[in-house]
This record gives sequence, structure tokens and C-alpha cells, in this order.
Amino acid sequence: MENEYNLSLHKEKQDLSSDQLLQVIFDYASKIANEKDLDRLLMIMADMGREIVVADRCTLWLVDQNKNELWTKVAHKIDEIRIPSDSGLVGHAVQTGQPIYIDDAYGDERFNANVDKQTGYRTKAILVIPIRNNDGEIVGAYQAINKMTKAEKFSEKDLRTLTLAASYTGKSLESALLAHEIEETQKEIIFTMGEIGESRSRETGNHVKRVAEYSKLLALLTGMSETEAELIKMASPMHDIGKVAIPDSILKKPGKLTKEEFDEMKTHAEVGYNLLKGSNRKILRAAAVIAHEHHEKWNGQGYPNQLKGEEIHIYGRITAIADVFDALASDRVYKKAWDMERILNLFKDEKGEHFDPELTDLFLENFHSFVEIKDQYRDDS
Repeated sequence: MENEYNLSLHKEKQDLSSDQLLQVIFDYASKIANEKDLDRLLMIMADMGREIVVADRCTLWLVDQNKNELWTKVAHKIDEIRIPSDSGLVGHAVQTGQPIYIDDAYGDERFNANVDKQTGYRTKAILVIPIRNNDGEIVGAYQAINKMTKAEKFSEKDLRTLTLAASYTGKSLESALLAHEIEETQKEIIFTMGEIGESRSRETGNHVKRVAEYSKLLALLTGMSETEAELIKMASPMHDIGKVAIPDSILKKPGKLTKEEFDEMKTHAEVGYNLLKGSNRKILRAAAVIAHEHHEKWNGQGYPNQLKGEEIHIYGRITAIADVFDALASDRVYKKAWDMERILNLFKDEKGEHFDPELTDLFLENFHSFVEIKDQYRDDS
């Protein structure tokens, strides 16, 4: 859509003076140094790059070594895009380690027009600067697009300025990438541990996936932030980790448990809590709460501590609904899956008894969305 590009050129700007450039850099320096979240850091870096070279857009591309791709999640006005690591001008700069600036992208055979096709944008002038980590390895690249001054071209000064920015931000980016990798590894370990706990009672890995997705959806429906809802999603797979201490003779018994057997089964909530409670990691702290309280009931007749109403942590109340719904809607060693009407009737009956009444209303009002998740993660999928 050339119209969009042409419209942007009407908003003609001037190159920054030295004082203005310093002010922009100072304004962003503390933001970059203090930001540990990768997505937010990339956006801040993109904003800074766009301002200092007076570009219409600026994108941070990162190298994904595992997939041999370049990706950007926070390019201005677009969603995540992935391209082969040797594709286009960005790929060329990353492969060679050399910066690139050209006046007309479509006149350069290295230009990959697929991104423009996806976004409807018209690229003209491009400036690409590789970003290196402390070891000199290229971890990504700045890509500034369409100079907004009258010249409509990037200059040697722009190249030097953005190169300095890439050098400065490289260290912060490396720290954020490391923190992101650690967090992703932690999530993977937690999810795997949750699957181990469930597999001992003949549950599939999809059970913990479904409970995680149900929990996040219900958290969002309560008005929780995306960040906190994601935390619940990551922690909820550990809800039954305490089952690792329960004998197979009880976990895998096809018939009804005796009172003594059920009393032993109930200890898994306390066991799970004790396994997790000592961690300072926010995901594991949340998982400890969920493991401990997801069998408590709104009326105070749950276990292990007979908590009542809002004495039960919201994380436990959310996971309780997610876990019970999945248990009812799935085949278990001791029963066949219930039909949806029967499940709906149970939740209506247990509103204010087993379950938080407000959460139950949200669950029932959005029941179709939970069923869609169930169907997406079927045990036979």
C-alpha cells in the first residue's frame, strides 16, 4: 500500500541536533538498563532507534539459532514475523556482519519483499546494523526503514549513530535474552514435572495442558493482567505434583477408594506444597499455593486445611474449577467422561458450595470457550 508510505512522507521531519540526540539517548539509557523483560526491551530499543535516525519505522530482529531463523515480535504496528536467517537485507547483514544502507530497497536484489506483502507497507530507504553480544557474536540487528526527512535517505551519520546505539544496547539485550532463556527453561521443567505427577495416575500430558489453558482463561475473565494470568498458566501444571508420594495401589485403583486410602490420597496437597514452598521463584511460589489449595472448597469442607471462601487464594480457586472441569470431561481410570449437560448441572449445583460463586458464573457464561480448549487438546491429539 504505497498510499500509507506516501502519507507518512507528508509528515516531514528534521534530523536531530547533537543536543537533541544526546537527550534522546539519555532518556532511553535508563529505560534500557533497567528493563529485564525481553519484549518490552525490544520495543524500547526499537523506539530509540526510530527516534535517533528519524525513521518511520524501526525493527529489532533476533537470531533464532535453533530454527535458523530471524524473528521480530515487536516491529512497529505488526505481529511476530519469522524469516530464514539468510533472507533479505537483514539476513545479509547478520551473515556478513556488515551494516547496510540503501536508498531504494526494491532496486536491491537482496531485498525480501515478503514482509511488505504481509504488512501492506512500502519500504524504500533501509538502514541495517548488526547487534553483537559481549563475545562479538551477532545476536540480532537493527533495521530502520524510510527516512522521514526531506532527503528521504539515510546517511553516514545515521549509520554511525545507529551503530553506537547497537553497541550500547547489545549488552542489555544479551542479559535480557539470557533471562528469557532461563525463564523458558524453568517453565519447561515445571511443565514436565507436572506431567510426571499426572502420568503416575495414568493422566496424559494433555491434562496439564488443558488445566493450564483453562486457568489462564478464567484468570483473564476475572480481569487479571496478561502477566498474572500467564503466571497462573505456568504454575497450574504443578497442582498435583504431590502425587509422586502416593502409592500406585491408590493412584491406579480402578474402584472407589476406602476412607483410609482417600485420607492418604489427600496428603498429596500438603506434599506438593512442601516440595515447592521453599523457592524464591515467583512461578514456584504460585505453584506451591495452587498445589496446597486447589482442593479447598468455598464452603470450608475441602482439604487439607478446610479454608473457606476468600481465605482460599484466588489461584487455588481458579485451578479448582479448571481441574474439576477437566476431570469430569475426561475419561479416568475409575470413570468415563461426563457429557457437557451433566457437567454444567454440577457446576450450577456446586456454585457457592465447592466453587467460588463469581468464578463459577464466569466459567458458565464462557463455557463454550473452555470446551474449545478441551477439544483443542484432546487426549487422542
